[in-house]
Amino acid sequence: MNLSWLLGILGISSCASRVPVPPSASGNDRRELAARMNATEEPAILFVGNSYSFGIPREFKKLAAERGKKVRIGHSTYGGWTLGQHAANEATLRKIRGGRWDVVVIQEQSLIPAMPARLRAAKMFPPLRLLVAEARAHGAIPVLYQTWGRRDGDPARRGDDFLKMTQRLREGCQAAANHAGGLVVVPVGDAWEVETNAGCGDTLFLDDGSHPAAMGNRVTAEVFYRTLFGL
Repeated sequence: MNLSWLLGILGISSCASRVPVPPSASGNDRRELAARMNATEEPAILFVGNSYSFGIPREFKKLAAERGKKVRIGHSTYGGWTLGQHAANEATLRKIRGGRWDVVVIQEQSLIPAMPARLRAAKMFPPLRLLVAEARAHGAIPVLYQTWGRRDGDPARRGDDFLKMTQRLREGCQAAANHAGGLVVVPVGDAWEVETNAGCGDTLFLDDGSHPAAMGNRVTAEVFYRTLFGL
């Protein structure tokens, strides 16, 4: 099915019509994920992250319902939190252990995957391994949520911009996914990059140049839908 045509029927701006096919992990990993999502009438997804995940569970559930699919959604999301904080947080661990989830979405704080490799590994890899192990031990498939660069790049880096930061995030998330045992990456940042290159980037951000506006949430939910259901 042509995605541009479908989004037009749904009344979504053509600026949101270029979501890329997920490139991450092996074909077998993606097929396993899609099989799990399509094997039950109401698959259960838990989002673990921070404010970049606040609006996504609701928008994803809404999008799935529009396409005739029921999903059960949960979240453990706290503004500004890192995976290190989640890995040490008993409430997050209880949710992973007790929710009978099909998928656990793991989202790192928005700057950490774009850090230099050694610093990124030190901050991100140990808590990611712990959360992945917890998800798998309790029957869920963990996936890694690749976020987007800030509109003006990392403020701590001279000459940075959205595209440079998004590239670092892409590389960092893929390295982390490989390190954690070949996780499927949900390539949201790739879709935001496509939209930005098409001149639509300003529609994605709130005024802070960091968090998603309504269109950003919609584009993000679309990437989650296509990735998780294997479309």
